[in-house]
Amino acid sequence: MSQPGFWGNSENSARLLKTLKGLKSAVEPWQAAFKKYNELAELADLLKSSDEQLLANFSRDIELLSKELEKLEFKTLLGGEVDKNSAILSINAGAGGTESCDWVGMLLRMYLRFCESRGYETRTIDILPGEEAGIKNVTVLVEGEYAYGYLKAERGVHRLVRISPFDANKRRHTSFASLDVIPEIESADTDIKLEEKDLRVDVYRSKGAGGQSVNTTDSAVRITHLPTGLVAQCQNERSQHQNKQTALKILRARIYELERQKKEQQLLKHGKEKKKIEWGSQIRSYVMHPYNMVKDHRTGYETGDVAKVMDGGLDEFIEAYLKKQVK
Repeated sequence: MSQPGFWGNSENSARLLKTLKGLKSAVEPWQAAFKKYNELAELADLLKSSDEQLLANFSRDIELLSKELEKLEFKTLLGGEVDKNSAILSINAGAGGTESCDWVGMLLRMYLRFCESRGYETRTIDILPGEEAGIKNVTVLVEGEYAYGYLKAERGVHRLVRISPFDANKRRHTSFASLDVIPEIESADTDIKLEEKDLRVDVYRSKGAGGQSVNTTDSAVRITHLPTGLVAQCQNERSQHQNKQTALKILRARIYELERQKKEQQLLKHGKEKKKIEWGSQIRSYVMHPYNMVKDHRTGYETGDVAKVMDGGLDEFIEAYLKKQVK
């Protein structure tokens, strides 16, 4: 940063400043904790006296340091290359018809509440309502530090068991929805270049609620990356230009994720089988009848407080998954 001409290249300087901020956020809390540890170690030599007040203060400081170390330890679970990035979250209805579309709406509310509790900003990029109720699919941009690191734990098929409100005979139904999470990738953070010749851009009229040119102009944008067949679309921004920029951002992230998966498969020497959105492929089950339970099938963690989970209380599930991944 001290080199002449550093600030002349705004793209490069912004990238390096972001790198510096990330390094500081990792190093400085550890340095502060280690300094406190050394101070307590020196103080321990003075505790041969029976000063109760001094002992009480010492015990309190140790407890505070222990809590700080727990936070630092948990942060090591989020040490992936893009774990600090914002996230692009997509939920799709699976087997189950209208019931599954309603399940997507319930999951969307759950994740929006989780993001709200962590102070993340959320923006709906694309949404397709169900024919009778609920949502067929929805894409949401989640902006905030470590949004991807946390939400990547939720990738997979989610299963709901309940008495269907759409069944006049009050029978129990099982519904499925899949959730995909990819990191938001800025152009400065990757070598991925989107060439115009490799893109097919289609514009169409937005669907859903109207207002401010929505449903009245061809402002929605769908972009297809011809070499990979990947598709990204956006219809909820104010203009066609904004929709195109957002769609390009999503497309870049999906290409990055595809390349990451290819590298991972090469390391494992075999690819993971892509699971269908149906019975037997779920990562988590949410049972509301005949009993209340949410169970993660990857970690075995479960709780009977379904209401808390559906209100965004996912921290224990995410922590259990991240700890198992490290092990």
